[in-house]
Amino acid sequence: MQVLQRSWYRYTPLLLVSLPVSWLFGALAALRRFLYRKQILASHRLSVPVIVVGNISVGGTGKTPLTLALAERLKQFDKHPLIVSRGYGGSVQSPTEVREDSEAKVCGDEPLLMARRGICPVWVGRDRVGTALAALQAHPECDVILCDDGLQHYRMQRDVELVVVDGKRRFGNGMLLPAGPLREPVSRLHSVDAVIVNGDGALAGEHTMRLHGELFHRLLEPSKTLHALCFQGLRLHAVAGIGNPQRYFDQLRAMGLDCTEHPFADHHAYTPDELNFAECDALLLTEKDAVKCTSFADTHYWVLRVEAQIDTKLIELILRKIDSHGCKAA
Repeated sequence: MQVLQRSWYRYTPLLLVSLPVSWLFGALAALRRFLYRKQILASHRLSVPVIVVGNISVGGTGKTPLTLALAERLKQFDKHPLIVSRGYGGSVQSPTEVREDSEAKVCGDEPLLMARRGICPVWVGRDRVGTALAALQAHPECDVILCDDGLQHYRMQRDVELVVVDGKRRFGNGMLLPAGPLREPVSRLHSVDAVIVNGDGALAGEHTMRLHGELFHRLLEPSKTLHALCFQGLRLHAVAGIGNPQRYFDQLRAMGLDCTEHPFADHHAYTPDELNFAECDALLLTEKDAVKCTSFADTHYWVLRVEAQIDTKLIELILRKIDSHGCKAA
């Protein structure tokens, strides 16, 4: 799988082999979207506005930090957001509210991360429409839904579509799966409300998002925090099981930290032995990885919390959309 993913960002003989499957994937994806657009396949409109945060490529682009940032900003404008997620990597099937003491293996690592931020209710379930309806019944005060990673989930009608793009990797070789990293063609961006670029590389008309964080907190003692400068000169190991681990390692390096890097597959379920590194003064984790290590962590486990910084124009656009579109009951 790693060989295939590496081929997505350069042209290799493997591209030619996988092209026929890529064409078939593209045809099926286009047919599915057409059937929803023509209402041959049923979609559902909810009683509150829906904001979808997604991407057109495989791998981490920064959807979760953006979702959290949007929830924070919407609350500043007297909105009451609700986050709905499929709960990828978890075992849950029916609509379930994620709480601070939930388990990642049940609800998924990203929903647990978001729930522990305590910004707004977070619900997961395989059926996003059913999950949203159950969540709204439990939280009638909520007046806007943030659907995390739901761009291709056309059963749920949406008022705002946001696509997050990795500023460095962009769209790789521009091919659809499995020849490239794309779930939908780049032309899909013409129909969304906003494209948000994580990092540098935004083009005209695109919004910029930057992930910022300088403080680490001890996993077992969140109130204990240290600035990145405090870790300089120590024997450091960095672990990242996210869509693009190199982004995390590059961030640590930019903070002046020299780490032994340990990339893992996205949503990896860790065991204590995997993280038992010799000559380790501190183990530096992402928030997403940390929620899966609490049960066996010790005082060497430190977590970098990052916040997505977004421009005001994006919030203004979203507020105009959700205030002017109007929603009919499902």
